[in-house]
Amino acid sequence: MEKKTLKLFILLLVSSLFTLTGCATLRRKELTQQELRNQIQVLEQELRKKDEEISSLKALLEQKQQSQLTKTYSLEAKSRPSVKQIQIALKNAGYNPGPIDGKMGKQTRQAIKAFQKANGLVPDGRVGKKTWSILSKYLYQKEK
Repeated sequence: MEKKTLKLFILLLVSSLFTLTGCATLRRKELTQQELRNQIQVLEQELRKKDEEISSLKALLEQKQQSQLTKTYSLEAKSRPSVKQIQIALKNAGYNPGPIDGKMGKQTRQAIKAFQKANGLVPDGRVGKKTWSILSKYLYQKEK
């Protein structure tokens, strides 16, 4: 009888060890999963911060570009334009100055007069300050 009891005791002890080991392993897995969830939350927070930073930088870049564009237009409106700039601006505004060759020909003068007339200016075919202040807006931007 003692042998049977001893065998039963050993069997119970071994099965208890397996159960305890299994619980410890399960507990360890739960801890590892929780650690991973915590790391994911931290990474998601960092990602949100980076997204906000990117959005902020994009807005700042857009403001800088708009500011630079405004400065460019105001400088061009104040300075005397080349014939080529006039031809490009006329073409972008929807008027046909002929070939963009930098030469003030008959077709370019006709396009200037048509532009001036359409914008309430004296159609003299010359690009003065008033004409250029309106026409220069089309130098880099096509008419919509």
